[in-house]
Order: sequence, then structure tokens, then C-alpha cells
Amino acid sequence: MRAVAVLEELGIVEIPDVLTGEQCADLAIAVDGADARRAGSRNLLDLPSCRELAATFKAHSEIGRLFPAGSVAVQCTLFDKSPDKNWLVALHQDLSIPVLERIPHRDCTGWSEKEGVVYVQPPVAVLESLVAVRAHLDDCGTENGPLRVVPRSHRHGRLSADVTKALREQYGEVECTCPRGGVVVMRPLLLHSSSRARTPSRR
Repeated sequence: MRAVAVLEELGIVEIPDVLTGEQCADLAIAVDGADARRAGSRNLLDLPSCRELAATFKAHSEIGRLFPAGSVAVQCTLFDKSPDKNWLVALHQDLSIPVLERIPHRDCTGWSEKEGVVYVQPPVAVLESLVAVRAHLDDCGTENGPLRVVPRSHRHGRLSADVTKALREQYGEVECTCPRGGVVVMRPLLLHSSSRARTPSRR
């Protein structure tokens, strides 16, 4: 099944060998130099290497087809799970997006500010048009607290706690391991979580 069809059907697709080992190492150095290796930093699009990464994805023969026409990168986030920074994330949807400023609108809710950037929860139609790309700079195996998803849950809009529970029971959870240099593309409305890593290595 083509990547486009898999993404629309399951809400997630893995594309291996997108980045070389050298590219992964260069990106790791860039974010280290920017003092961005906290548990999660969201403001990395200011880094030239991260802007170049976004352009690489858009030009990629498979990944580029997964983006809507005219799409642009709006956020670049680092998650560095390591022995010193090890956490779990409960099952959730990504409902907030960064915006330039707060403009009151009846369909926009959940205004907040993180790292000096304004975030808002837009209408579901906006969230359904978004694509998240997760580039793995390190190997991420079962022991590294990988991403876990509820496939097909992205098709049901913004979910209540009861619907979340029902979809989890209906579809189950899938663990998404990925080798270094691989990319995972997903819909932000897809239910996802991760557990604490069980081995002392970065992912």
C-alpha cells in the first residue's frame, strides 16, 4: 500500500532511511549547540539546520506527497529521551498549534503560551489538515519508550475520554519502533502515547 493510502487509513506511516548517519549526527550537534536538548524544546525552526530538514522532507519523493499543497513548517520540536530525562506521556491527541498572536475567534479555544510562543486549539478541520513528521536521530526500539498509537483513531475528530477508551479497546495500541534515520509521519489527531525508556540510551 502506498504511503499516502497508509497515512489516510491508519493515521501513521513509517518511511525508513530518509536521513543518513552523517545527517543525523549533524542535526544532533546543531541542537546540542543551541542548548535545546531538554526533555522537549519547541522553538527549533530558528535553527538553519532544522529549516533545511523541513525543506528536505518537502522535497522527498515519498514524504512530500503526504503534505497538503502549499504546506509550510510551523513548528520543530525536540524530544530527547535519555537516562537523565526519562518520562512517559499518557494517551492523547495533539490539539494545539503555534500562532503569531492571539486573535479572539469563537472557534478557537485553549489559548496558552509555551516558551514565549502563543498556542491555540483550532477547529477540527484545521487539525485534520495537519501532518507531523518525526525524524529519529537515534535508534528507537522497544526498550527505548517508543511512540505508541491507536491506529485509525484520527478519523473521529476531537475525542472525549469515553470515546478515547472505546477506540483503544476497538483498535488496540501499536508500538512504533524506528531505526536511526527513519521518519514517522502521522496525523496529530491520532491517539498516541509513550512509556518511560527501560534502557539507558538516547532516543
